[in-house]
Amino acid sequence: MGTQRIFSVLCAVAGAAALARFTGRRANANRRTRATPRRPALRSIDSVTHAAPATQAHVEAARRFNHSSALLAFSVLTDSAMEHYRGSFDNPAMYTPLVSASLSLIAGLHGGADHRQQTHHARHLIYRTAAAAGIAGTGFHLYNVMKRPGGWSWNNLVHAAPVGAPMALLLSGALGAVAERLRDEPAHEPQLLGMPAGRALGLLVAAGLIGTVGEAGLLHFRGSFQHRAMYAPVSAPPFAAALLAHAALAAPRERWFTRLWLRITTALGIAGAGFHARGIARRQGGWRNWSQNLFAGPPLPAPPSFSALALAGLAALRLRETEK
Repeated sequence: MGTQRIFSVLCAVAGAAALARFTGRRANANRRTRATPRRPALRSIDSVTHAAPATQAHVEAARRFNHSSALLAFSVLTDSAMEHYRGSFDNPAMYTPLVSASLSLIAGLHGGADHRQQTHHARHLIYRTAAAAGIAGTGFHLYNVMKRPGGWSWNNLVHAAPVGAPMALLLSGALGAVAERLRDEPAHEPQLLGMPAGRALGLLVAAGLIGTVGEAGLLHFRGSFQHRAMYAPVSAPPFAAALLAHAALAAPRERWFTRLWLRITTALGIAGAGFHARGIARRQGGWRNWSQNLFAGPPLPAPPSFSALALAGLAALRLRETEK
């Protein structure tokens, strides 16, 4: 019951935030409408000023994707550092995700502050390298599973190197790379992969959410779903992914319900980190024995990956709603 109450509170908070934001926009619009007759000489200037952000909607979406890529890279950096340290960096290739994720994090923060409507070639190269490192890491983890006795089996999938973990680095690179490509597109009707940019970005994020759900489901299956809250990351994000995919494929219009569920998924990633911190605290010695429990307990950096993808989904949804 406690978990249901927590989830209900999250839904209520997200709903209240959506309502408050909508009400605030209506109030601002009303104030602007009342103020317009008092300054007739500046009406044309105001029109240009208010229209400017709309013409740069794709750049704003690119910046938000840069930020999401940075958050995802931070999650990968901390998680891979802990897991590979636990593995004593037995293979020199285990240093690769640390370097690649660090560069992707820096590129994401830099891109998030960049308002220019053009690709930054150094950032683009970093993102593409991160995506390649994620693909290579998936191959290494698959090899780690297959070389164990029994090969491809549930036991090895659960206890060997996590197959889905390197895909987070691939997603970080992919989000950043499409953000850089989007900057080079015209402000009017930007295209990616031969389709409207909002549609392409929405489908990319929806696929990323489904992959992240699979990884979380496997790890929570290993934990026998011993806490009811462990069902949350395999129930709410898939629904958000389905809604986002539908919004991407259907005709563009305002999707408040999809936005609500993406915000719930964002909050879920933050709440998940709190639950994992609680799981660490409940182990013997708690946080006083952090040097052991951080590695033996639930992975603290993993849940924010849901927040990163949900924020990217919100950016894709905003762009999709402006398309015709």
